[in-house]
Amino acid sequence: MLTLNQITNDREAIIKGLEKKHFASAREVVENVVNINNKRKATQTKLDENLASQNKIAKTIGQLMREGKRDEAEHAKAEVAKLKEESVILQQTMKSVEDELQQVLYTIPNVPYDEVPEGTGADDNVVVKQGAPLVELGDEALPH
Repeated sequence: MLTLNQITNDREAIIKGLEKKHFASAREVVENVVNINNKRKATQTKLDENLASQNKIAKTIGQLMREGKRDEAEHAKAEVAKLKEESVILQQTMKSVEDELQQVLYTIPNVPYDEVPEGTGADDNVVVKQGAPLVELGDEALPH
């Protein structure tokens, strides 16, 4: 299976290899993978920012309570609760995007080596090395 790094870092070579293998709509599939991965990254960034904000606000709640600023502490608690709800939604989005990305990656075959000739079947292949000469069997040869 191709990795995300291979697809994002060497996109054109992957597309060429898939086209050489006659993979239908190679460019569209690779672009779809890149778009899904960008969506995954953006969601992960937003989730990380959300969690950092939660932690920052949560640390201030205790300090506000000690200082007797109950109203501000309650406001901060409400903000943390709101951020937690958003985080749950973002985690669900992350899960669905990751699943979608994995399913698309499963549909993409590996690319052939550059030396592999273009073709649609075994007849188009080139013999590079053969282990032993083929034995010609007579007409009366029996199977194992």
